[in-house]
Amino acid sequence: MKSFILSASILSANFRHLEEDICTAVDAGADWIHVDVMDGQFVPNISMGPFIVDFCRQITSVPIDVHLMIEKPENHIKAFANAGADIITIHPEGNPNVLRTLQEIKSMECKAGLALNPGTTETVLRPLIDFLDLVLVLTVNPGFSGQAFIPQVKYKIMEIKRLIDSHAVDTFLQVDGGVTHENIREVLDAGASVIVSASAIFRHPEGIKKSIFLLREAAL
Repeated sequence: MKSFILSASILSANFRHLEEDICTAVDAGADWIHVDVMDGQFVPNISMGPFIVDFCRQITSVPIDVHLMIEKPENHIKAFANAGADIITIHPEGNPNVLRTLQEIKSMECKAGLALNPGTTETVLRPLIDFLDLVLVLTVNPGFSGQAFIPQVKYKIMEIKRLIDSHAVDTFLQVDGGVTHENIREVLDAGASVIVSASAIFRHPEGIKKSIFLLREAAL
């Protein structure tokens, strides 16, 4: 039995062979496909839009997990939902309309998530936890793939796990950033139920299938 959900982030995929990479990852055991959306304003990088979500939806039937690292995400919820997103995660930082946007995500029949940057305290979740299907803890500064895991953030994962348990809510606790086969067990032990992996899957020297095998094996 799988002990956690593995969400393969295509941020590190080979876009010349994106369909092949996605199919290989899913066949090897990836449960979700993770799409990181960046606008060059909220984070210092620019990446994918709804058309990539639509492309992924045509390739696979597994859940598509969209992380919006953008300003004014409320302006783009419908586009990503209509493109085929199953989960849409937004940020609270600098966003005065978080609850309204979460409600809009749910109105589009998607699961609603909230992501916390490494420097954002978990206390922001307390008034919102009952509205959340997923909490994403970033264990690197957002914007670029391949960064090293920030170990101090592990204690935030533990605090959020306690918050979820105390509210008895059915909320995924997702962790993204520098998780490899070398540290995945400690991240799961801290309380994570979903692991996002980009470069550890798509840029592993032994290939996608081997990388997913190593992540699964290390999690045992």
